[in-house]
Amino acid sequence: MSYQQLNVFKVVAENGNITLAAKKLHMSQPSISLQIQSLESQYGVILFNRSNKGVYLTEAGKLLYQYTIKVLDLLQEAQERVAELGADLRATIAIEATFTIGEYLAPRIMAYLYQARPELDVKLRIANTENTYQNVLEKNVQLGLIEGPVQAHRELVVEKFWEDELVVVAPYFHSWAKRDQVTLEELKKEKFILREEGSGTRKVVENALAARGLNMEEMNVGMELGSIQAIKEVVAAGLGVSILSGLTVRKNCEARLFKTLQIEGGPISRPLSLVRHATAHHNPHIIFVVELLRNREKLKNILSADSLFDPDLETVAGED
Repeated sequence: MSYQQLNVFKVVAENGNITLAAKKLHMSQPSISLQIQSLESQYGVILFNRSNKGVYLTEAGKLLYQYTIKVLDLLQEAQERVAELGADLRATIAIEATFTIGEYLAPRIMAYLYQARPELDVKLRIANTENTYQNVLEKNVQLGLIEGPVQAHRELVVEKFWEDELVVVAPYFHSWAKRDQVTLEELKKEKFILREEGSGTRKVVENALAARGLNMEEMNVGMELGSIQAIKEVVAAGLGVSILSGLTVRKNCEARLFKTLQIEGGPISRPLSLVRHATAHHNPHIIFVVELLRNREKLKNILSADSLFDPDLETVAGED
């Protein structure tokens, strides 16, 4: 029984489909079938029941799956612990952040890390919530910073590190500019600019409006755009209104470019969450970043600094 056999068995069990497992593992279907047959021959049992809809575990297969998860986790942990003995690897962290966090929060966090841990090389990538979640799960990156709710998974640890308010954004010359709230009926009548499918912001907006009894299909959606900046440009031009993170429009409001409003019925808030793999708990640099994000007072100071390299950050960095 080899690592590859166990990994093939795990992927087939979790997908319930040999074709899909073959695509994910970049193997041929016959190779997948041979690996499964070899395991069944070694144990003298049938591990999968086959049907037209796919495959599913037998009782023997369910038992082996439980042990397979433990064995693969231990092997992965051993690999990571041994790798951590290499200084270069220990000094590098790959972080993936969703768009709002990556464009408006991560640069300040990176500036703090640059001052507090100059030996730490942080690689930052930006993607949407679904991709970031999947990349952390597959260990393509070590930490994920995501917006909105996420699905629980036994291999992931998810914890909120900040809370963001979503606000209605209109151009400053709009008829709503002297108000602080709008009703759902008023919102339905305006041309609405929406984020793309898979966006954390979009998911939270859809859920929040649905909770207030408004289906997205009732909205007059004029455009679906893949970036916050694109939406801001369209709103500033007077082509519609949107719902965006308050963090992303703070400076625009100070410059009297936008007016932000709440939807009648109370603010819409969403968690900003840190996601890491359950096995990523030994690297001291990862621990440092996690503890930083848990320290709300320190994080507040970092995010409210006047510039990315504000001298006050040096004082904050000395609080470790």
